[in-house]
Amino acid sequence: MIAAASDAIWNNKAACGRRYRVKCTGATNQGVPHPCTGQSVVVKIVDYCPPGCRGTIDLSQEAFAIIANPDAGKIDIKFDE
Repeated sequence: MIAAASDAIWNNKAACGRRYRVKCTGATNQGVPHPCTGQSVVVKIVDYCPPGCRGTIDLSQEAFAIIANPDAGKIDIKFDE
C-alpha cells in the first residue's frame, strides 16, 4: 500500500520510502459518524502531498478502504513508523 506525506513528516524527502502503520481514530465530519473499521494498514511513502493537503498522510484509496469507510473521505488517524 502507498501514501503521500505532508510537510508534517516529509522532512525534505527523508520520509520517502519509509513505512508507517496507520489506524483510523475517528471521524472528522458529520457525514460518516463511525468510519473506522478497527484495522490498521502499513503504507510506504512514495510521494509528497503539497501544502494545502490538509493532512499528515494522504492514503491511497486501497489503503483508506482497509481502515475506514471510503465514503468518509477524511478521517482522524494515528500512525507510527
